Amino acid sequence: MTARCLMIQGTGSDVGKSLVVAGLCRLARRRGIRVAPFKPQNMSNNAAACDGGEIGRAQALQARAAGVEPDVDHNPVLLKPQSDRTAQVVVHGHVRSTLDAANFLDGRATLMPAVMASFERLAARHEMVIVEGAGSAAETNLRRADIANMGFARRADVPVCLLADIERGGVIANLVGTHAVLEPGDRALVVGFLVNRFRGDPGLFDAGLEDIISRTGWPSFGVIPWLPAAALLPAEDAVPASARSPRAGEQALIVAPMLSRMANFDDADPLRQDPAVDFRFIPPGQPLPRDADLVILFGTKSTLGDLAFLRAQGWDHDIVAHARAGGRVLGLCGGFQLLGRRIDDPRGVDGEAGSIEGLGLLDVETRMQGGKTVRRIAGTCATSGLSVSGYEIHCGDTRGPDSERPMFELGGRPDGARSANGRIEGSYLHGLFASDRFRAWYLRRLNETAAAFDFDAGVERAIDAVADGLEAAVAVDRLFATARPTTATAPRRLRKFRA
Repeated sequence: MTARCLMIQGTGSDVGKSLVVAGLCRLARRRGIRVAPFKPQNMSNNAAACDGGEIGRAQALQARAAGVEPDVDHNPVLLKPQSDRTAQVVVHGHVRSTLDAANFLDGRATLMPAVMASFERLAARHEMVIVEGAGSAAETNLRRADIANMGFARRADVPVCLLADIERGGVIANLVGTHAVLEPGDRALVVGFLVNRFRGDPGLFDAGLEDIISRTGWPSFGVIPWLPAAALLPAEDAVPASARSPRAGEQALIVAPMLSRMANFDDADPLRQDPAVDFRFIPPGQPLPRDADLVILFGTKSTLGDLAFLRAQGWDHDIVAHARAGGRVLGLCGGFQLLGRRIDDPRGVDGEAGSIEGLGLLDVETRMQGGKTVRRIAGTCATSGLSVSGYEIHCGDTRGPDSERPMFELGGRPDGARSANGRIEGSYLHGLFASDRFRAWYLRRLNETAAAFDFDAGVERAIDAVADGLEAAVAVDRLFATARPTTATAPRRLRKFRA
């Protein structure tokens, strides 16, 4: 079987490609089509663990929308930025190298065989593959060795629908300008366009659509309204805006400083949606609120670098003062490492090499190691005995006297650490707050009125609401009709790229 394929590319970054692909995957599933998402190359520190390694969090959500298990083939190349100039290169779920920007741009064409191997495996197992591009389709300076947008589309012979964001302004220029700069072979693959995030009566944009169509010759598949349900789904890269209204009733105030290389901050999603919580990300330059009930340090892709960043903001003083006043602090993954007495990374496994003193709130030390733990895991809370599940993605081994008081038992071994008074805690478990009964128990220590609610059901409702919005606004069947079987074939020797 060879799947029919369609690619959603954007006129820029953050125009809503991930969400639209997720919604289209759900709509294809509703139509009884065996569908899979695919993103050739992603750049994000929000990763998800799946069988075989790690992929972008957005592709895990898209797989859920499609009704399939997340797989490394859904996102064969994942770039995880460690600094402004370097990134970890993950291929088929496993770290292959760490490269600076110039070396990656020169060498990315060598990753096309891995991309095509994954794409062909998906196309052989499904009836439809919906592909997501990365950034802009019109980055002419990157086109020569592109594997994420038109370079992939040309190699795989996949039709392309362009997505533009009217919320940003300049949507006509974005689409017409993309048409102008695409080379003829790339332009020929474009089957039409969508306009995203329209507020108000879409009929007011009819003249704009006519202008775009007359200047490009591309048909419109619809104008997508602003979809409130999108805010309830994990954001791929952007930190969600935090509430600034006064706390409602007995809500617990939970805050998290926005570290420069913060990773897997979607761990906050269940807390942001919990009615017992007022959750706020605190941007650089602002102090942590003194009345916070809990401070969370999320993961980071550059532990030593983000510890220096945290200190530069003065947040170390805020956190230590909060702890001394009896407040609670929770560190997850890299945030757990930051809470210890020392972090040693002599080989630069997790960013810049070196050793540094941590915040000293937990009596543990971390040593970074070459191997990377990536797995889905389940276990129990060591204090409450409640079941938890999630995943681990980390380098390093953290040990010390406080680790003799673990937070969890995961897969038959202890995980994390707690201070003697139990108010400072750390763990390597991502996704812990998605476990409803555990989250309610944890929050009752901050807010006695906290009660369990079904977070997964809320995610499903949000996906369905997004799909409903697309169904109402987009000519979905006409768009799906443009999908066609790929004519590309990868040589058999490329199968070795499977991790």
